[in-house]
Amino acid sequence: MNQFDLTGKVALVTGATYGIGFSIASALAEAGATIVFNDIKQEFVDKGLKAYDEAGIKAHGYVADVTDEDAINEMVAKIENEVGVIDILVNNAGIIKRIPMHEMTAAEFRQVIDIDLNGPFIVSKAVIPSMIKKGHGKIINICSMMSELGRETVSAYAAAKGGLKMLTKNICSEYGGHNIQCNGIGPGYIATPQTAPLREKQPDGSPHPFDSFILAKTPAGRWGSTDDLKGPAVFLASDASNFVNGHILYVDGGILAYIGKQP
Repeated sequence: MNQFDLTGKVALVTGATYGIGFSIASALAEAGATIVFNDIKQEFVDKGLKAYDEAGIKAHGYVADVTDEDAINEMVAKIENEVGVIDILVNNAGIIKRIPMHEMTAAEFRQVIDIDLNGPFIVSKAVIPSMIKKGHGKIINICSMMSELGRETVSAYAAAKGGLKMLTKNICSEYGGHNIQCNGIGPGYIATPQTAPLREKQPDGSPHPFDSFILAKTPAGRWGSTDDLKGPAVFLASDASNFVNGHILYVDGGILAYIGKQP
């Protein structure tokens, strides 16, 4: 028996139209899962459907805002009716605002908390009753190294991701007896189009200072790729992790284990 086989499973990956979410959804599809995703606008959903189609994946896209409880409940009911009961949930949708804390408004802080922490609460709450009824379920929360570490300008993001780490542990505590496993993935610094400017060479040919900083802090000596998250996601979505619960798997090349190079 292949413990990593996801054939017949329905996986909802929130905000998975590109980047980390798309890569994780693609990995789950490769393992046999049927992919469902959402985004806040139809145009984003259409772009996502096109990207999955180009990758040879038949995905189902829905328009819903993860912070809107009524919209999420309606979407989950639709998915159950049109695709099937959700076996795997990946809470991927999130934002970051890089603003010094003393310059950040309470409204900006609340927006990050709403999407990055309230969103996973709302979507998890919507799928758990059917998971209980079915007798199994997998919830994967996309946490962050900021679930453990602070850094300048990311007070709201770090607060949300720290909260998401504890929500992960609490879902495990509350629903583990129903054969529901809730774990997190904490990506390190991942090379994506969004982080590309931080890896560009300077006009004089020297590395970007932030690139040098990350390489010096990472024992692996490189940025991660979205492919580095595929195996961990499939593991946590599959029967191979049936006795792994309330755990955050940091995929960071060793950053959290390392004090960094001496200057």
